[in-house]
Amino acid sequence: MNIQLDDIGKIIQLSIAPVFMLSGVGTHLIVLTNRLARIIDRSRKLEETLTPEALHHDIELDELYARSHLINRSITLSCLCALLICLVIATLFVSDALEIALAKPIASMFVLGILSLIGSFVYFLREIFVATRTLERDRLRRGGGIIRSDQA
Repeated sequence: MNIQLDDIGKIIQLSIAPVFMLSGVGTHLIVLTNRLARIIDRSRKLEETLTPEALHHDIELDELYARSHLINRSITLSCLCALLICLVIATLFVSDALEIALAKPIASMFVLGILSLIGSFVYFLREIFVATRTLERDRLRRGGGIIRSDQA
């Protein structure tokens, strides 16, 4: 078994699409970790100012805790997706270089990676809904009404 330069080029061509997907997942992970960092910073700030009279701080801390769990699940699924895509790329190389038929494992890992990415986006969307609901609750608690564009 002798691998030729043309064979390497063909393997690289096969792995280009998963590499682009991996790049997108990496960007998604950056967004998620930034959101998690902001949630952690906000919860630390609230914990420093926590007093028995500040009931709304307890409510906000509970919401931040829920948001952090949703983001953690999203990060976990994104990382799983990235790992599966890396395995797809490695398996493509091994399959072609060693001339082993691994089409079904490659397809399975790719589908699992896509499903993990879908799950990650679902948790991310749920976290956004919780954050938006929190903003709306805070606005109503302050007695704020709807701000029209001519008032802004």
